[in-house]
Amino acid sequence: MSENWIYAMDDTALLEGHMAAVYPLGVNVLIARVGGKIYAVSGRCVHMACPLFTGHLEGHTLTCPCHDWRFDVRTGRFLDAAELGLAVYSTKSEAGKVFVNLN
Repeated sequence: MSENWIYAMDDTALLEGHMAAVYPLGVNVLIARVGGKIYAVSGRCVHMACPLFTGHLEGHTLTCPCHDWRFDVRTGRFLDAAELGLAVYSTKSEAGKVFVNLN
């Protein structure tokens, strides 16, 4: 898998325990900072494509605002059925900026 790091947002704009919607190259991505680490998953729920950035983040658990589906931001896995999940993207913080790898 090749690395294709795309700028997503300024690092200081993402506070601990918060999340943000970003659109690198037009891809809907949700970025969250939990425990000092930055995670990135698909920004739309696999159930009915609800926008996850309007949901709730508690620890590593992201809850969809539409039907309360819960996902782990570390793995993208749906907590009630491990076979379902969100796309997960690698992240890195460098020179005060957050980048995601869309590959």
